[in-house]
Amino acid sequence: MGFGRDLRNSHEGLLKLQDWELKLLETVKRFMTLRVKSDKEYAALLLSMTQQTEKQETTDYVSTVSKSWSQVVRQTEALGRIMRSHADDLNSGPLHRLATLIRDKQQVKKSYQSLHQQLESHNHKVTRGDLEKLKATYRQLSRDANNAKEKYREALAKGREAERARERYDKATTKLHVLHNQYVLAVCGAQTQQDNHRRNAGPALLDGLQRMQEDMTLALKSILEEYCEISSLLTEEVVKVHQEISAAVQQIDPLTEYQHFIDAYRSEITCVSSATEELALTQQNLRTKEALADDLDRKIQMSQQSAERNSDCVLLLSQKLSLLELRQTVQSLRSSEACLSSQKALLDAKMATAASPPPAPPPPALPYEDDARSVGSTSKERSSRFDTLRHSLAGMIRSPKVMLGSSTSFFDVIPTSERPLAEQEWYHGAIPRTEAQELLRQQGDFLVRESHGKPGEYVLSVFSDEQRRHFIIQYADSQYRFEGTGFSTIPQLIEHHFSTKQVITKKSGVVLLNPVVKDKKWILNHEDVLLGELLGKGNFGEVFKGTLQRDKMPVAVKTCKEDLPPELKIRFLSEARILKQYDHPNIVKLIGVCTQRQPIYIVMELVPGGDFLSFLRKRKDELKTKQLLRFAVDAAAGMAYLESKNCIHRDLAARNCLVGDSSVLKISDFGMSRQEDDGVYSSSGLKQIPIKWTAPEALNYGRYSSESDVWSYGILLWETFSLGVCPYPGMTNQQAREQVEKGYRMACPQRCPDDVYKLMQRCWQYNPEDRPKFSELQRDLAAIKRK
Repeated sequence: MGFGRDLRNSHEGLLKLQDWELKLLETVKRFMTLRVKSDKEYAALLLSMTQQTEKQETTDYVSTVSKSWSQVVRQTEALGRIMRSHADDLNSGPLHRLATLIRDKQQVKKSYQSLHQQLESHNHKVTRGDLEKLKATYRQLSRDANNAKEKYREALAKGREAERARERYDKATTKLHVLHNQYVLAVCGAQTQQDNHRRNAGPALLDGLQRMQEDMTLALKSILEEYCEISSLLTEEVVKVHQEISAAVQQIDPLTEYQHFIDAYRSEITCVSSATEELALTQQNLRTKEALADDLDRKIQMSQQSAERNSDCVLLLSQKLSLLELRQTVQSLRSSEACLSSQKALLDAKMATAASPPPAPPPPALPYEDDARSVGSTSKERSSRFDTLRHSLAGMIRSPKVMLGSSTSFFDVIPTSERPLAEQEWYHGAIPRTEAQELLRQQGDFLVRESHGKPGEYVLSVFSDEQRRHFIIQYADSQYRFEGTGFSTIPQLIEHHFSTKQVITKKSGVVLLNPVVKDKKWILNHEDVLLGELLGKGNFGEVFKGTLQRDKMPVAVKTCKEDLPPELKIRFLSEARILKQYDHPNIVKLIGVCTQRQPIYIVMELVPGGDFLSFLRKRKDELKTKQLLRFAVDAAAGMAYLESKNCIHRDLAARNCLVGDSSVLKISDFGMSRQEDDGVYSSSGLKQIPIKWTAPEALNYGRYSSESDVWSYGILLWETFSLGVCPYPGMTNQQAREQVEKGYRMACPQRCPDDVYKLMQRCWQYNPEDRPKFSELQRDLAAIKRK
């Protein structure tokens, strides 16, 4: 059984089947989305319960029940973390892949409809349309030959112009004979086409569709298997938590439950037990403080030996003060130890003289016995078999050589040179309207793009009569058109207007003259990028770690949510449009963009160190002043390069810089950037503006320039040498803005050299013209670094 053999006349049924399967997949997607939501809510409830329980617990008395209950609470908290991790895995794994599968299945349906329409159109043309035309011509020539014959007879009878009449008769008869041969050949060709359509082309298309359907069913099975694996409550992590809870409950022993209580409150040894416990705790605390003091003393000695300048010695004062306080605490603890030891000795002596010696005091017990074992909650490493299958399926859908049998492909069975829309040179994918207009420069320039406002709708953009015109390509009754004649594919429609120079619409009078070819250097197909683990989330969508299929190079992939407003999609792509023009070691590099379909991808180099702000906060105890100066020089070098290109970043901050290999800092996140010929950009409103990083003239008048970026660079310097502290600490955005207008500037960070702080103050000059250029900042910081 198979589609090609048994479903040759079931085209409508196959379309209904695909619609039904798409509805089913949407139902599965909604179900998984609700499961993720419910698991997150359940995890949040568990964590909230444990936090409230811990607040209510007291430490007055410890028993087997209290210790077991503490273990139950801790393991319940671990279970909450596991459930939250599972919900995140479901969201980034099966749910994300299912959404991709739905998009691919929709594309399969569109491809099948288009290919079936082309096959049927070609078959109808050869077997009916062409034959009907030949029949009509044959009838006309037959009539012409009979008329010529009659005229020839009349000429013979009259004896006038017989020779000319004979020539006309011969010509008409010859035309009839030639057309007769053409008709016979056409009938033969139609018969062959009909047989080939029924036996080969049609079944091959259906068999290809069946294989795609089966492969996608296998992919769905893989998704559901992964869903079952992640959502199962019988995973090793969950089972281990419940085993720990069960073991904790089993440790409750009624026979020993009150032994500690009896010993603690037995009248004759109350003083001895209390003194013993207090002495043990004091000795333990004394040993801890002595170890801390010795360790701090060693660090101070090493720092003094390696100190290069007086400023480094000044930085040691706070550590020396801490050492002095620790030693004072140690002396106090030693005095307490001596007092408690003498008290215990006296009590022991008195107890020894008693008639009946009491039982030995119990060993000192801490308020809580921490015998819990930590439960790991890291996600399991998922296999990439489904991602590989998904990309191979997507490639089969869009490649012009999708194998249907041993040597037949979707497009081999169609006797036409047309390629799919995505492979047309003049199709630019989902680029913004503004970018399309920039590409149209001469009379008759044209391109086709996908609409940002209505994904799935296509637009023809043309330069005509000194203005850019945009025409929505209408789709109805399985035909694409502007007005008038329709075609089964967009390439056929564009080729018709381009080759015939027929106007797009009578009212516009626009004619297509010059196709604008897309820049292949930056264009990637979605199948060229294999998505991996989720790195984070941004304003526009998610960021994944990915791999370029062509050379297995690791990359970072920014995705754009499909339901974003068009203006935000344009902002998302503007970052790629700006980065195309730049190549500098301190600017994050663009690899390419995937705009052929939704969702849109921006593929960039993978910078392994992460964002600079988190790097500063995590490594603050390790970073030296020279390393911080190197970061400052890198940032200045990158911004000097942008300044030379008249690029205004508008969002320069530590969070928007990345730390690469060999601790090289790179400027990133150009989502708010603008490139202006005069180096000045005007804006209005304060929506999503980073107040504490923005220059006064930009906040007050919306005037952005390289000088306003210099102000932001001064804030970046302050973040760097304060090791990640938020600017204007203790102030709200509004308070910081008001204080700056009054002349307030932040104080010098503790780790910051005086020369660097002077540069900061120059960056924060209220008058933009008084601020230094980035090239000057780079030069001066490099000189400070060499000192």
